[in-house]
Amino acid sequence: MTQHNTPTDTNQDHLFQTPADGDFRFDDKTAAVFDDMISRSVPMYTEIQRMTGEIAADFARPRTSLFDLGCATGTSLVELDPVIDPTVRFVGVDSSQEMLDKARQKLAACPSGRAFDLVVADLHQTQVVENASVAVMNLTLQFIRPLYRERVIRNIFQGLNGQGCLILVEKLTLGDSLFNRLFIHYYYNMKKRQGYSESEIAHKREALENVLIPYRPEENHELLTTAGFRHVEEFFRWYNFSGLIAVK
Repeated sequence: MTQHNTPTDTNQDHLFQTPADGDFRFDDKTAAVFDDMISRSVPMYTEIQRMTGEIAADFARPRTSLFDLGCATGTSLVELDPVIDPTVRFVGVDSSQEMLDKARQKLAACPSGRAFDLVVADLHQTQVVENASVAVMNLTLQFIRPLYRERVIRNIFQGLNGQGCLILVEKLTLGDSLFNRLFIHYYYNMKKRQGYSESEIAHKREALENVLIPYRPEENHELLTTAGFRHVEEFFRWYNFSGLIAVK
């Protein structure tokens, strides 16, 4: 995927040098450092973005829509822009106005001049996908309360056109306690290599405990097939992170 010099927030993530005051929130403090946070916290983040664009380009159809659900600061939309047909409508959806404010700044600098729709919406309550050939949901479903996940996936399925795809990237938990423990250990080692301290990792883990609830791989697969997707395949795996493509 072509890389572009887009404005990003260069603030470094130090949010969890001290214990968090309550659960993790996508507020203005998080938005200010989010680009640094996610690039240092998600393994192979740049490659995931490239793969997302590669897959999306094969499924996007002219005069349909592409939805990025949980678009945060708009990084995926910026990267998708140059590889997707210009007649495709781009819609970024997030529940955080602070995240969308950052996204708007970055998207304004895209050289294509494409019009981006940014929508504040809570996926727990709102059906937003319509006339879509592609839906992207990278590291978002894990923040949806489990009680609502089946409904959210079903709503996405219903809003996709025939042969449309959902690209889903998630953090995982594993049923095998040995591998689950090992993979978490490897993940924390990666975060240390990215400059996070033991205390920062522990504080963030505590803040996320009631907010980010990962599923097992088979649970995510079942969610997709139960909703009606005919083809489901894993396209990316790094220990306890996975990328799935589901085709209607």
